Amino acid sequence: MERGGRMKFFRDKQIKGYLLFIFIHVIFLLGFVLWFCQNQVLLIKSMYLEHDIVIASSLLEQEVSEEVIATAISSTIKNVKGMELLNSIGIKKETSSSLFPFLSEFRVRSCYLILSGIIVFIVVLFIGTSFFLWKRSKLYSEAYNIVNCLADNDYSHHLPQHSEGEIYQLFASIENLATMLQSKNETEQKTKEFLKNTISDISHQLKTPLAALAMYQEIIENEPDNREIVEEFSRKIGIAIKRMEQLIQAMLKITRLDTGNVIFEKKSFLVKDVIENAINELTTRAKSENKKIMMDGNSEQSLVCDMNWTSEAIGNFVKNALDHTKSGGIIRITWEDAPNMLRICISDNGTGIAPEDIHHIFKRFYRSKYSLERQGIGLGLPLAKSIIEGQNGLVSVQSVLHQGTTFTLSFLTKM
Repeated sequence: MERGGRMKFFRDKQIKGYLLFIFIHVIFLLGFVLWFCQNQVLLIKSMYLEHDIVIASSLLEQEVSEEVIATAISSTIKNVKGMELLNSIGIKKETSSSLFPFLSEFRVRSCYLILSGIIVFIVVLFIGTSFFLWKRSKLYSEAYNIVNCLADNDYSHHLPQHSEGEIYQLFASIENLATMLQSKNETEQKTKEFLKNTISDISHQLKTPLAALAMYQEIIENEPDNREIVEEFSRKIGIAIKRMEQLIQAMLKITRLDTGNVIFEKKSFLVKDVIENAINELTTRAKSENKKIMMDGNSEQSLVCDMNWTSEAIGNFVKNALDHTKSGGIIRITWEDAPNMLRICISDNGTGIAPEDIHHIFKRFYRSKYSLERQGIGLGLPLAKSIIEGQNGLVSVQSVLHQGTTFTLSFLTKM
């Protein structure tokens, strides 16, 4: 882990640039040291040569033979007499270097070169380090401002992620966290909006039956001894309460479906059994209204679905057909196996849907001006559509005004 962390550290573009700068700087420093040493050797050589020329010139002026001078300059032999001679004229180890003209000049030139090299090295290092720290500070300042924006739920700004290194991995992690928070906030906002609309819909739809209940109750209280009025409006109160119960139950189901709180228990069932379960309680109504419900399809055809929810959806489509079909009407339920798909069609020869209404029929509480049913709550089709789509199915509708309507439920059979 430690080694991997070091490798990530060195992948940082800015750090790599700074380390390259330091490396080049050190190379130049080494080059300067080598040049300085070489220069000092040449300088010492030049000074030594000048010193020998001065000695030779002085001896020649005193008419010392050239052979003696050459032997003296080239000799490497030291003796006591030579040291005593130098001591007698004040040249010793303890003698100040300032008394040696050539050595003093050498010292001055050496100090100048060393000082110049140190100054240049420090200045360049300071400039390079300052530039690196400035770039780093700019990056941190930008990141700080963006993080503050994210904290204020402003997700329009993004941290830089165009390079490698630990700092950019940290930025990427913060971006991922910000994306999750944004998604969560959007979901919460949608949930709040959904709940707001749901509550608004429920309160709006409950106003009418609640007002009716209050009126019925007032009538009964005003005519407590009139048995016919008491019975009639007691019956109406029961109908209003039942309608309110249906409304609330339907809204609760739609809310559960829309918020993903319904877990469909899918199993393989015969399509015939699913449809029979759906219309079981509707056949009595159809007979009482002089209407027929007919089924046609392969009795061995199966469908993977949630029996209860799917039956409720199909039942709602059949209820809608009964609501919009006159006496003597026929509701046909057929199913067929298509490539990779099973289709269930619910058709009627009723009033049909007007072209201006067909795009609105799945909206909650929508009611067409051509509707024959005035007591419905307007949630049957939206609930049925949500159930089918919740099981990865599709719902389509075709209708001709005054001729009839066909709802087609399509289920994928192969994934």
